[in-house]
Amino acid sequence: MTKDQQTQIEAAAFRGLVQHLQQRSDVQNIDLMNLAGFCRNCLAKWYSAEAKSQGLDFDYARAQQAIYGMANSEWKAKYQAKASDEQMNLFEETSDLHAKITGY
Repeated sequence: MTKDQQTQIEAAAFRGLVQHLQQRSDVQNIDLMNLAGFCRNCLAKWYSAEAKSQGLDFDYARAQQAIYGMANSEWKAKYQAKASDEQMNLFEETSDLHAKITGY
């Protein structure tokens, strides 16, 4: 596998993940954070940080739109539920396992 092929495959896998998360609007970000330590916002932060590292003017809001498939405010209004006390407690308990995003 060449480096270009690897990059193309990785990009396709990322697009598949983003598409899946856009289709699974029933899955809350806090649940993703509690289970896997990252969520849609983390993906947007990685996306934005990498764009900036390449000298592009691509802010976090634009990155969120790329990940969510719509403005974050629209997604929140349509799909985001209030986190329960249990979810928030687990979020705090697992915070040391949450994604670390450099460059953001």
